[in-house]
Amino acid sequence: MAKATIWHTAEEEHPLALQLGGSDPSALAQCAKLAQARGYDEINLNVGCPSDRVQNGMFGACLMGNAQLVADCVKAMRDVVSIPVTVKTRIGIDDQDSYEFLCDFINTVAGKGECEMFIIHARKAWLSGLSPKENREIPPLDYPRVYQLKRDFPHLTMSINGGITSLEEAKAHLEHMDGVMIGREAYQNPGILASVDREIFGATTADADPVAVVRAMYPYIERELSQGTYLGHITRHMLGLFQGIPGARQWRRYLSENAHKAGADIDVLEHALKRVADKR
Repeated sequence: MAKATIWHTAEEEHPLALQLGGSDPSALAQCAKLAQARGYDEINLNVGCPSDRVQNGMFGACLMGNAQLVADCVKAMRDVVSIPVTVKTRIGIDDQDSYEFLCDFINTVAGKGECEMFIIHARKAWLSGLSPKENREIPPLDYPRVYQLKRDFPHLTMSINGGITSLEEAKAHLEHMDGVMIGREAYQNPGILASVDREIFGATTADADPVAVVRAMYPYIERELSQGTYLGHITRHMLGLFQGIPGARQWRRYLSENAHKAGADIDVLEHALKRVADKR
């Protein structure tokens, strides 16, 4: 667990949270101490993943059924670190999906676990019968329930998550919540964040241009390549940068076909950018 490759991070990534999965308070406390020592800025406990594999390991969404254990896990981590320990969870599991059940869970984890910050995925989870992908899409979103939760626990910091695909939606949620977590959309279409500093945080700087974003990555990429990282391990997470922009397909195709080759370097990205420029 203490191998450097597992804990490798870059300065540009901070503030950076590490999400942990588990249900052994002692083991989680040990992991939290290691994470803080490695420079992570937050520990997040996964109480939202519904897959069979994580259930077999007794972590993820199934833990909603044992609020006291979640509280014990959070408290054990809080006792050994000074960085925030947060919980990401759902609004219920299986037939345990009443508002009272959700409030009892939050009350226990916040009270006995001393957790002060929650990220709430506004769907319940089915622990059997649905795949993880289906659990992100089939259970209906219930944003009003999460808003009510924040009203009933005003002393806690709460962010909302689930199905949020635009900054306009994020701004609407911020009328009710302390924060918004955007997951899949930000990964698949990073351009959604191009104007976030201006629209959400009131910055006066120009919106991020995707070409400039790519080139701003070059020092990081060159540093990683010098340490033996394959270019494709980085660019696979950049495929969506031009989503919705002419040339996006050519960008994805060129990187997918060339970034994995031996010796691939920054020139691959420059050639890919030229294909975007030819379409704009």
